[in-house]
Amino acid sequence: MLNLPEKHIADETDLSKKIKPVLLVISSVLLFSNTARAQDNYEIQVYGSETVEKGRTMVELHSNYTANGFTSSDDGQLPDNHVFHETIEITHGWSPWFETGFYIFNSVGSQGRTAYVGSHIRPRVAVPESWHWPLGVSLSTEFGFQKKAFSANTSTLEIRPIVDKKWRKLYISVNPTIDKSFAGPDQNHGFIFSPNVKGSYDITKIVALGLEYYGSTGPFLNYDAFEKQQQQLFIATDLNFNPDWEFNGGIGYGFTRSTEKSIYKIIVGRRF
Repeated sequence: MLNLPEKHIADETDLSKKIKPVLLVISSVLLFSNTARAQDNYEIQVYGSETVEKGRTMVELHSNYTANGFTSSDDGQLPDNHVFHETIEITHGWSPWFETGFYIFNSVGSQGRTAYVGSHIRPRVAVPESWHWPLGVSLSTEFGFQKKAFSANTSTLEIRPIVDKKWRKLYISVNPTIDKSFAGPDQNHGFIFSPNVKGSYDITKIVALGLEYYGSTGPFLNYDAFEKQQQQLFIATDLNFNPDWEFNGGIGYGFTRSTEKSIYKIIVGRRF
């Protein structure tokens, strides 16, 4: 039997106590979402509540590669197996509590799958820090269009409440998102519940490791069978080496037939 120093055992116990809440929150959402369209894999991100500072602009590049995805067309949509998705996101802060983001979606792949895909605009408001709320809270609304060859639902609205909290080295963010299609196969399905959850722990002052969950349901309160849903879990890392830079990377796995089995993602951002 390996005899560990008492201090090492105490540190491991303390770390376990701090990580357990992350696993508990993510497990709870997985159970609640026993329900079919995960967050589109152009922008795979769990949002934090903080907005871009007044007068500053954030430019981000979302790079995602589907290593094991769909190989056949569905509703006229091109398969995404072995495709890169490159999304440019530009966000400007207008006040301490209001920002606007703009997205340019692009697809890079063989067999006619390289093209400009579409664009979204995303205004967001946040509870100002001066209110001294115990949690970070903001509300994002995202609307736009995408070409039918890349998304069967060509006009969509996303409403994303965001609640997050940092306890020393532990961070949790919950995004109980709802989606609405105005053109496409889901346009008569009402709102779709698409919860996203992130839990991470600061391993060092620069490196944070954690889990990110992305799910989606059928019509709200009338959920699809589990295998028709999309359920994804990412192992992810954040690097906080400079307040003007952002880096997030991860490897994701899908748990249902309606979800891509393997996706790699990297997000690089710079504030100006």
